[in-house]
Amino acid sequence: MAPHPTILPMTPWPLYTIYTSFPLLHSNNNLLSKIAFSCITSNLQSTIFVAQLISKMFGFHEENVPGRCVWVNGPIIVGAGPSGLAVSACLREQGVPFVVIEREDCIASLWQKRTYNRLKLHLPKKFCQLPNLPFPEEYPEYPNKKQFITYLENYASKFDIKPQFNECVQSAKYDEKCSIWRVKTISTMGSIRTETEYMCQMLVVATGENAEGVVPNIEGLQEFSGEVIHAKDYKSGEKYTGKKVLVVGCGNSGMELSLDLSNHNAKPSMVVRSSVHVLPREIFGKSTFDLAVMMMKWLPLWLVDNILLILTWLILGNTQKYGIKRPSLGPLQLKNKHGKTPVLDIGAFERIRSGDIKVVPGIKRFHRNSVEFINGDFQELDSVVLATGYCSNVPYWLQGSQLFDQNGFPKGQMSNGLYAAGFTRRGLAGVSADAIKIAQDIGSVWKQELNQIKKEVSYS
Repeated sequence: MAPHPTILPMTPWPLYTIYTSFPLLHSNNNLLSKIAFSCITSNLQSTIFVAQLISKMFGFHEENVPGRCVWVNGPIIVGAGPSGLAVSACLREQGVPFVVIEREDCIASLWQKRTYNRLKLHLPKKFCQLPNLPFPEEYPEYPNKKQFITYLENYASKFDIKPQFNECVQSAKYDEKCSIWRVKTISTMGSIRTETEYMCQMLVVATGENAEGVVPNIEGLQEFSGEVIHAKDYKSGEKYTGKKVLVVGCGNSGMELSLDLSNHNAKPSMVVRSSVHVLPREIFGKSTFDLAVMMMKWLPLWLVDNILLILTWLILGNTQKYGIKRPSLGPLQLKNKHGKTPVLDIGAFERIRSGDIKVVPGIKRFHRNSVEFINGDFQELDSVVLATGYCSNVPYWLQGSQLFDQNGFPKGQMSNGLYAAGFTRRGLAGVSADAIKIAQDIGSVWKQELNQIKKEVSYS
């Protein structure tokens, strides 16, 4: 993480407005410095209270200001998922105040609202825990969805993280003239709609890699008469019993949904149009990921890949025989170079071998009651599940920044007090490292600013 640029002493926006509006304060820097120090060392609610109190003293009314504006002492964190929570907790440990903005009405909304019921962590819990709070010892090696959500709720409670819920960021833009970030949001509480502009000197983008579901443009999909849903809306295969279901996508989600459909006696077919690495989740009773991490300490990446593929062949056999081609690059090299995650098999491949899950090629087009594949085959269908992945939504709201690419991923080093958490393509395993680095950098800047303010107050 690049060092944060030098910034001017922080004067909360309401105080700045009062200062420029009332000459009395121009000649009373001692009063202004003490007020600023009080606000800087307190939380958002205290800052607003002090500003409102001074406004009343000088006859300055909120209705005279266009819109609702809030100065935030410390960073704004956009997103209350695992990344946002981890950064918040690390900032709390550093003694830095912050505000978390979340568009939904709960933390970890992706996990709570847009995941299927049978979901479990794909990696052992030791690789998925957030900073400063391990998983409970009684949790299994691979916690399920409910256990992980409980863990996150306990995490937020332990570190007193209270996001601004139901507040959707419309835009965030760096104001070069004032050297601040302007974050515009719309919040909804029932029928009440409120527009707010937050201002801060540091912005943490923690909306993650999986903010929005990707829906591909497939010819004829609109003509199909059956149900079409994205994987984010799939909960259980119970309602699909006896139905012919096409799962579009063969990543971890596609494999697990196909397995779940098979478990509920549906008739799933899974589209595999490109090559993919399928590895067993465990090899000889040890996590494949854990084994890979251990080997990478001593061996080159290409050799670790070859060992994993040999062991996989011994356990699963030749996946190409069942319509699943392997990429030319090894699984770890492919992940490092293109960010493509290998599938960790938890039972779906056995169903493919038995014929309970049918592997089909790429789609040419849909018809009213069927699908046509690129090899000319047709298949009648009742439903379609799009396990076609997710994408970042950063390009939709982060304006005027060349620091993120068109896919919503950071290009490199950040500047102007901008930080990105949870975009390393390492899933939960990369969240903790991001959070610790970001909090340390912000904490260092914060302490420098605080010491400067203390000196100014003492000299007044």
